[in-house]
Amino acid sequence: MKLLHLDSSALGANSATRELSAAIVARWQADIADLSVEYRDLDSNPVPHLTGASLAATDPEAATESGQVLQQFLDADIVVVGAPMYNFSIPSTLKAWIDRIAVAGKTFRYTAKGPEGLATGKRVIVASARGGLHSGAPSDFQEPYLRFLFGFMGITDVEFIRAEGVGLSPQHRSAALAAAHAAIGAPLAKAA
Repeated sequence: MKLLHLDSSALGANSATRELSAAIVARWQADIADLSVEYRDLDSNPVPHLTGASLAATDPEAATESGQVLQQFLDADIVVVGAPMYNFSIPSTLKAWIDRIAVAGKTFRYTAKGPEGLATGKRVIVASARGGLHSGAPSDFQEPYLRFLFGFMGITDVEFIRAEGVGLSPQHRSAALAAAHAAIGAPLAKAA
């Protein structure tokens, strides 16, 4: 079984999503002995943003990297994404990665009946952190976007481990992280 672990926070060691995504991956490693884990830090090793040249595949080096990013995603059974909320959405580095995996003919296709996801059978776990309280609010463009995106690609097993209000006070941060850590065990019970 293969797990792809992505982090996108620019906060390094101070990142709530990095803490949570690492805990999620550690739990999977503890539960599945032969789990293969690949890691990419989209802050320190970003995927270049999409350009006309990358879309046209006129740069062989960029085309090779795009192909590798896509194949790494396609090969994964489980994808753990550290996704902080930046300005009500996701970091641009995570969006750049998404632009490499949302590929017509590879992860989705258009049919006479509408779009069809081709990346079925995967599980996605998103470690989410927000400075404020946004769940279910009109200000949340992060979770609905990621749910729609992965669903569009045929992935219906999408879980969120969420720490909300981490920017309100040190006490809120501590309580939000404790609640998120406590929720990590629940998704794993369904995986077996």
